[in-house]
Amino acid sequence: MINMAQVTQLYQAQQKYFLSGATLPYAFRKQQLKKLKKGIKQYEEKILAALHADLRKHPVEAYGSEVGFLYEEINYMLDNLKAWMQPEVVSSPLVTYPSSSRVYKQPLGLTLIIGPWNYPFMLLISPLLGAIAGGNCAVIKPSELAPQTAAITAELIKSIFDPAYITVIEGDGAEVIPLLMQQRFDHVFFTGSIPVGKKIMEMAVPNLTPVTLELGGKSPCLVDQHVNINVAAKRIVWGKFWNAGQTCVAPDYILVHQSVKQALIDAMKAAITQFFGEDPAKSPDYARMINAKRFDVVKGYLEEGHIIHGGQTDREQLYIAPTILDDVDWSEPLMQEEIFGPVLPVLAYHELSQAIEAIRQHPYPLALYVFTKRKKVERMVIEQLRFGGGCINNTMVHLTNPDLPFGGQGYSGMGRYHGKYSFDTFTHLKGMLKTATWLDVPIKYPPFGKKLKMIKQIMK
Repeated sequence: MINMAQVTQLYQAQQKYFLSGATLPYAFRKQQLKKLKKGIKQYEEKILAALHADLRKHPVEAYGSEVGFLYEEINYMLDNLKAWMQPEVVSSPLVTYPSSSRVYKQPLGLTLIIGPWNYPFMLLISPLLGAIAGGNCAVIKPSELAPQTAAITAELIKSIFDPAYITVIEGDGAEVIPLLMQQRFDHVFFTGSIPVGKKIMEMAVPNLTPVTLELGGKSPCLVDQHVNINVAAKRIVWGKFWNAGQTCVAPDYILVHQSVKQALIDAMKAAITQFFGEDPAKSPDYARMINAKRFDVVKGYLEEGHIIHGGQTDREQLYIAPTILDDVDWSEPLMQEEIFGPVLPVLAYHELSQAIEAIRQHPYPLALYVFTKRKKVERMVIEQLRFGGGCINNTMVHLTNPDLPFGGQGYSGMGRYHGKYSFDTFTHLKGMLKTATWLDVPIKYPPFGKKLKMIKQIMK
C-alpha cells in the first residue's frame, strides 16, 4: 500500500520530468505511442489471459473490445498527431491591426487516470493515449476488482516507461485515490459509477483540479414498429449480453412499440440461443459477473419482473444467464438503477411521444439506441432527448469510430474522448495574439477626446 510520502515523492519526480520539457516534442510523443503499441503486442497473450481470469472474457471478445480497439486508436493518433499539434491560425479583428492570432496546443502537465473493472485494460489505456499524445505525464490507477489485469498492466507499463513519466499505482481505490487527490494534478480522468464520480469531483474541488467523468446511466433502446425485427433482435442481444451486460453503454432496457413487442421478444430468444446455445452456462463465449457483490445485486433484479427467458444463476460460478424480463414496473429498483448485468427488461409503448416522455424520466443516459426505418423517428429522438451518443439501427459500435466524440452529459458524465477528442481533453488551447511594431495605432490611447465616433465605426 502506497503512503503519502511515496505519493509526494512520485508527484515531485513527475513535476521535474514534465518541467524538463522532455514530453513536448512531436518525436517524443510519437515514440512513446509506438513503444506502448509494441509493448501491448508483446504482452498480448498475458493480457487476454488476465481478462479471462477476471471476467472470463473469450479471447475474441477481449481482443476486439480491449486490445484491438487500442491498436486502432494508436494507429489513428500516429497518423494525425503531427497535424493536431500544429498551431491554428485564426483571424484577428480590425481593432487589433496590425496583428495575427494563433491557438497553441499546450500539454496540461501531470494527469491522473482512474480506470474501471468492466473493461479494465482498454478503459485505462485509452485515456492514457490521449495523455501521451497531449504531451503529459501520467499516474494511472487500475481497478483492484480486476486484479489479474491490474497486475499485468502494471508490469507492462513498468517495462516501457520511466515512472517519472508514466507509472501505475495499485491498491484499494478507496484508500489510494484520496491520497493521490491531495496532490494538485492538472487533470483527472475517471471512468466508473456515478456515486464514485461524485466523490472524485468533491476531492478535486480544493485544488480546483479539472475532471473528465465517464459514468453511465440507464441507456434506452427504442424499437419502432417500422423495423427489421430479426436484425434489431440480434444487434440488441449482442450489445446487451457482451461482457455479460457489464458495459456502460449496453442497452439497459427496451421500449418497443406494442404491435411488434412479441415478435421482438421471440427474435431475441432465438438470437440468444444462436449465440450461446441452449445452455449459456456451457458456452465459452459468455462472460461472468465480476464478483459476488455484483452477482447478488443483479440477481435481485430477477425478482422484479416476469422472466420470459433465462433467469438461471450460479453464485459459485458468478453466472447469470442472459435474461429477458416482462411485466416490469417503472417504480422497481430495476428501472431506477443502472442494471450493469445480463438482465433486459422489455416495456411497450403505443405512441412515440409516450416513449420519449418515459425516457425523460431517466435523463442524460450515456447512450441511446433507436431501431427504425423512419427518418422522422430518428430526428425526433436526436432532437428531443439529451444523451451522450448512440446508434441508429445498431448498439455500442459508435465507440469504435475515433472521429466521433465519446462522453456523457449530466448524470452520465462530463467531457469527451477518443481520437482527436482525447488529444483535446489532455491539451490546453492557448490563444496568442501578436502585434507588429511597424505601426502603432493611437486610437486606443488617452486622451480619448472625440475618438468615440471612430471607435463605433470600427467596432460596429
